[in-house]
Amino acid sequence: MQSVSAPALPNPISAHGVIGDMNTIALVAQDGRIDFFCHPNVDSPSLFAGLLDTDKGGEFRLWAEGDALACRQIYLPDTNILLTRFLGANGIGEITDFMPIDGSGRIVRRGKAIMGPVRFRVQIRPRPEYGSIHPDFRAIPGGFAVSWDRASDGGREEVFFYSSIPLQVENGTISGEVDLKEDESVYVIFCPGRKDAPKIEPGYARAAFGQTREFWHRWVKQGRYPTFWRELVVRSALTLKLLTSARHGSIAAAATFGLPEVVGGERNWDYRFCWVRDSAFTLYALSRLNYFDEAEAFIHFLMERIVEPHEDVESGLQIMYAMDGAEKLPEVSLDHLSGYLGSRPVRVGNAAYRQRQMDIFGEFMDAVYIATKARGKPAYAVWAKLSRLMDWLCDHWHLPDKGIWESRGEDREYLSSRLMCWVALDRGMKIAEQESLPADILRWRSERDAIQRSILEEFWNKDLGAFTQFKGSSTLDAVVLLMPLVKFINPRDQMWTSTLKAVQANLVHDCLVRRYINTDENHDGLEGEEGFFTICSFWYVEALARSGFVAEARLLFEKLHSYANHLGLYSEELSTSGDHLGNFPQGLTHLSLISAAIWLDRALSSHSDDPVNASHQMIEDPDGIY
Repeated sequence: MQSVSAPALPNPISAHGVIGDMNTIALVAQDGRIDFFCHPNVDSPSLFAGLLDTDKGGEFRLWAEGDALACRQIYLPDTNILLTRFLGANGIGEITDFMPIDGSGRIVRRGKAIMGPVRFRVQIRPRPEYGSIHPDFRAIPGGFAVSWDRASDGGREEVFFYSSIPLQVENGTISGEVDLKEDESVYVIFCPGRKDAPKIEPGYARAAFGQTREFWHRWVKQGRYPTFWRELVVRSALTLKLLTSARHGSIAAAATFGLPEVVGGERNWDYRFCWVRDSAFTLYALSRLNYFDEAEAFIHFLMERIVEPHEDVESGLQIMYAMDGAEKLPEVSLDHLSGYLGSRPVRVGNAAYRQRQMDIFGEFMDAVYIATKARGKPAYAVWAKLSRLMDWLCDHWHLPDKGIWESRGEDREYLSSRLMCWVALDRGMKIAEQESLPADILRWRSERDAIQRSILEEFWNKDLGAFTQFKGSSTLDAVVLLMPLVKFINPRDQMWTSTLKAVQANLVHDCLVRRYINTDENHDGLEGEEGFFTICSFWYVEALARSGFVAEARLLFEKLHSYANHLGLYSEELSTSGDHLGNFPQGLTHLSLISAAIWLDRALSSHSDDPVNASHQMIEDPDGIY
């Protein structure tokens, strides 16, 4: 139960659902606040960011007013349409929130009195350009226009808020209230600016609801889901879909920026960009559910980005891009924002775009391999670029880098990078051989085998009895859990079972897993001890299942569900008390949940094949990341 009175503190990260239109995403809290929304795209400046500063960030709130109302949220089944319910002794009010999938960029909010008379209130405090601007307001028929000067180019931006509730503006806030009888409803609609103010015709909200519901029902119907935990997997798939860009084919790592990995600390990053790694993992997870259009769109996006190697991008492929493909993502601090619970600096942009991370080639080539098995031979122009990347990798796989976790410390020869370089050449060879494509197969095989020897001989610590985080180290990294998942090692190999025991002893606490522990030997260059990494927790579940410990894996999988929020959503990290930490919702977490659920379902259903085939036929286990 949660009070609807104005909070002195921001809503908890976990107290949110998300809606979106595959261009941008809004976070909707249980008290009816949209307190995070970037416009017009997910990596554009925020229009509402009260989650990061309740005073300066702005909010868009619609709620039922009353004493001691309980707030509940659910999704309309198999959709990204969110219902927020206000339950009281004298009545029930309900808010329906969604974004139509028609390119309009609108947010539709409808309030309805479900039982008894209900008073609804609306309060809109737009604070564009990351809360740095107090905009201008202009009354229009049925609502208000809000305008400001864009910081990026100095142009004038204008958006509109329409409502069937009578509105007024005072001190930079649009507000209104209305009393509804049972079964009566009202709407509040956000509309991006166009040349002329858009018109909201009678019945628009109802018609848009039906069209949006039908879109999501069709999309879910295309998928194939496990028998066990279907609802969890569907919710994760729908969340991943929201992170994709309908226009560009890119995939965001998360919907937010600035949410802390350590409350009050400096580990506050911007995840609203397209990482090659995260996107490739996402495609693999979606392909396991019979979704391949997203893979084709992303591969097209990335093929347009790959260039000849040059001084700034030595391989011709960056680790990440803006959602529209822009290469430069300068990192700056928004010092005017107080940050979530005082977590500063609040950063936008991400300096990691300049890093070398050698693992990205493995994740991407694995996704291409799966797409090829499902959709056939890649176009020659695509293969020519991929082949060139593999040739470059043959010469450079030994390079030190920042690793999969984007350390801000010194470059090292990380296990994650070495392992995924092996995956890249292994999958590249398989594509070339199976599809009869031109390639220097002998060289690729020779370098792949050299990488394998390097891992087995140089990353094995006899005293620890495990593969370590980087060459010559004595520290563990949860990324080692990927080794059997990518089929580098047999999950019953003695070296692997010994490594798994070391991970259990050092990184696992109940069902929660740390990605690594900071020491003088492996310090990542940042202060503060982060939370448990949720993706690593699901990796651990799957590694257990693949190693034959199905009963234990199932128990831990069920325990991890207790850390999901009320809608089945996860952020990047978790505390032992169940607090969500880091950006939200996090794509990596949801894709690893999907994979773990599929493997457990196979084990429990005694399936011996893996469901990755566009023709709805079972095929051999596809040597994929998961």
